[in-house]
Amino acid sequence: MEIKTEILPPDQRRSRPNDKELGFGKIFTDHMLVMPYDVNRGWHDPVIRPYGPFSLDPAAMVLHYGQAIFEGLKAYRGENDRIYLFRPHSNLERMNRSASRMCMPELPVDTVFDGLKALLQVDADWVPPADDGASLYIRPTMVATEAGLGVRPALEYLFFIILSPVGAYYPEGFNPVKIYVTDSYVRAVPGGAGEAKTAGNYAASIMAAVEAQQKGFTQVLWLDASERRFVEEVGTMNIFFVFNDRIVTPPLSGSILPGITRDSVLRLLADWELPVEERAIAIDEVFAANERGELREVFGTGTAAVISPVGSLHYQGRDCQVNQGRIGDLALRLFNELTAIQYGRKADPYNWVIRL
Repeated sequence: MEIKTEILPPDQRRSRPNDKELGFGKIFTDHMLVMPYDVNRGWHDPVIRPYGPFSLDPAAMVLHYGQAIFEGLKAYRGENDRIYLFRPHSNLERMNRSASRMCMPELPVDTVFDGLKALLQVDADWVPPADDGASLYIRPTMVATEAGLGVRPALEYLFFIILSPVGAYYPEGFNPVKIYVTDSYVRAVPGGAGEAKTAGNYAASIMAAVEAQQKGFTQVLWLDASERRFVEEVGTMNIFFVFNDRIVTPPLSGSILPGITRDSVLRLLADWELPVEERAIAIDEVFAANERGELREVFGTGTAAVISPVGSLHYQGRDCQVNQGRIGDLALRLFNELTAIQYGRKADPYNWVIRL
């Protein structure tokens, strides 16, 4: 499929802001990739055009019935000033699984990937240097645009990719974060859409996140919806626990997002011959292990933060300080290994990285 381009002239392009002012998801590049879909033509007419607003009919079905999915991945400026992508096909394949779950059309992966590479070449100057972990965040999104009321799959959609130069996701950077464990709300239920990266999952998480932040915590750790006993995931990342010499993470039971970074970490741990268990973990087990001195580390994994050490957990009025609030050895080793691969500083034995 031919990808057309409508590129801004040089005098209308903006300069990338100071890297220290980036934050996360606040600034966007000059261009975006856009591709529409309708039931008769399928996906058609992909174009790279200047970043700007869309026009939606007030009856666009995404506004009423929530057919919206997205992904998140990054481009890195690495060795020899080259741009690197980390496991982009895994993200696009996961997006198609989300599309299938939400009764939305699957994407032509090869066309989307070609469009992404072309978009990155157009806005290559926006990929920040690797100083302080900066990168270019990539947000592919699909929404239902057909105008109509009535609960059913839409017949028209819009897919687009926008780019945003970013710094650290959390204000703490790589320092340990404080996590609030909620048993008042749930994120997803068995048989629901928890394993899909759909907008409604995140909308449902906002109230708990706001309440946690008002209490001084960085993020929320969700428990299972049935018993509200077993750990599932943090709002923006999967989670791992280190009990003495055992590393444990909740299994992918259908209510947890299958993280690309989570999968990468499991592969690294297996190659390092470290014992890993994917099993149900009760929050009481975590606190009891900490009281016995057996909880060595807790860390999250995700595209935005890569590896995020957890310094403390708060649950039902109790605090669990992890590793005296310090970064754990395993979290640091994983962070260094993954970022070295992502920025092209180290050999990639897994063929995870694509160099542009």
